[in-house]
Amino acid sequence: MKIKTNMNGVLRDQRRPRLLIADDHVMFSDALQSYLEKSFEVIGQVRDGRALVDEAVKLQPDLVIVDVGMPVLNGLDAARRIREKIPKMKLVFLTMQDDPHLAAAALALGTIAFVLKHSAGSELRKAIDEVMHGHSYITHTMRPENWAEAREKAKQFSKELTPRQRDIVQLYAEGRSMKEMAAILSLSEKTIEFHKGNIMGAFNIKNNADLILFALNRGLIGSTPAYSRSSPSA
Repeated sequence: MKIKTNMNGVLRDQRRPRLLIADDHVMFSDALQSYLEKSFEVIGQVRDGRALVDEAVKLQPDLVIVDVGMPVLNGLDAARRIREKIPKMKLVFLTMQDDPHLAAAALALGTIAFVLKHSAGSELRKAIDEVMHGHSYITHTMRPENWAEAREKAKQFSKELTPRQRDIVQLYAEGRSMKEMAAILSLSEKTIEFHKGNIMGAFNIKNNADLILFALNRGLIGSTPAYSRSSPSA
């Protein structure tokens, strides 16, 4: 911890804000850490949304920088779970998706920042500063005329599915095997199949291709899924 005196000789705390970075692209994450370490204390990196929730609770950073398109658990759902455990956690979302409805879904979480990955580093620094001072920040390239309408449409990202169903849809869409999903969610394969059947029946989803599109439309995966090995079996 750095201690400095002000003009009156009174000691004041100069501790740098502690940041946790969540992004599954190692090169991007490492470059981001190198850039931010000049002004902040980067206390860790994580590669998936579930690890993010665990580490945020464990490390208690001042702010989390999270990629929306995280594997295993997407950034929005991970952020919701963090906010449930740590309501005052500061959040900055990074994404490749220039989608005002996705930004509105992020804003539904409260004070956040939403920045595109191709933005300048100076904009990210500005977004962090705004959030640290209790203000939301949306990248200047996204100015929808009617945020109320965008917020209403953003309900598709969170309302229709239960948290458990959202987990299962994302993992299926990522191409995870039944065994992997069972291990990640601590459920039996039979239970996962049961949930999948209910989801497909409730939303009239005919096949796995439709299930992937369903996940994409609800912001559970990006246009290029963060994890993809093979299509999940029917």
